[in-house]
Amino acid sequence: MRVGVIDVGTNSVRVLVADVDDGRLREIDRDLIITRLGEGVDRDGRLGAAPLRRTVEAIAAYAGRCDDAGCALVRITATSAVRDAANRRSFLDAVRDATGRDAEVLSGEQEAHLGFRGATIDLDAPAPYVVVDIGGGSTELVRGAREAERWISLDIGSVRLTERHIHDDPPLLEQLDAVRADANTHLDDALGAIGSEPPATLIGLAGTITTVAAVTLGLTSYDRDAVHGARLSRAQIGDSRALLASMTSEERRALPVMPRGREDVIVTGVVILEQVMDRLGVGEVRVSETDILDGTALDTVVSRTGESR
Repeated sequence: MRVGVIDVGTNSVRVLVADVDDGRLREIDRDLIITRLGEGVDRDGRLGAAPLRRTVEAIAAYAGRCDDAGCALVRITATSAVRDAANRRSFLDAVRDATGRDAEVLSGEQEAHLGFRGATIDLDAPAPYVVVDIGGGSTELVRGAREAERWISLDIGSVRLTERHIHDDPPLLEQLDAVRADANTHLDDALGAIGSEPPATLIGLAGTITTVAAVTLGLTSYDRDAVHGARLSRAQIGDSRALLASMTSEERRALPVMPRGREDVIVTGVVILEQVMDRLGVGEVRVSETDILDGTALDTVVSRTGESR
């Protein structure tokens, strides 16, 4: 069955078109556009008019691509920014008006489960795992082996903590220290929920981690195959964070692997990753290009057709 998934995050809107058969997934199309839906949500508690407009335009365009590709099922999901917004109904109504489809606001628990499923779909690495998904508004941590067993969704993300703490470009050292302190406060709760023992494999998802992987690998253009499965040491990540933190947003934007719109929040995202690694006591992260999009595609077929997992 051909399905389309549109994932609406705090920073970006992404689409996946895939054929799903007997628990296997074959990718047809995948794309991303940064719309910064969550701009100002941490401060105001509401979705702004301009971010909402550009995000709905992106969703409508991706829904059209799904239809053109012949998708039998199309699922639109939203995460942290919409969960946190007092005017989430405005988003849901606008998506309905633009696409004729209802969007679904995922809970933190749903987001964790779907991300874990997508991350481990083709993973050749020892269990148990901890999956870390650093988004714009939240970070999900999930521990498990074959399935997610323990999880938590934290209100720390690259956009949220950048807006809260970073006021200079490049960021000042004391501002990065404030990001670390904020992340660590939330990670106290996380380790109580998922356990503090180091996993056999730490798996990293989403744009912060895939982008820092491309920077660390020295890619001259983004290569999904090179990024997927890459192993990044804690020392390599620290070196890349130091490099990125020494640049202005304009200089980061000029990097050939930097998605436009991520340049001003990437440093904060990497600091969050560093704190997760340090608190779990792991020296390496495995990068996954399969993530919540893939997990949602599989889940969509299971939930709509009853197909076996």
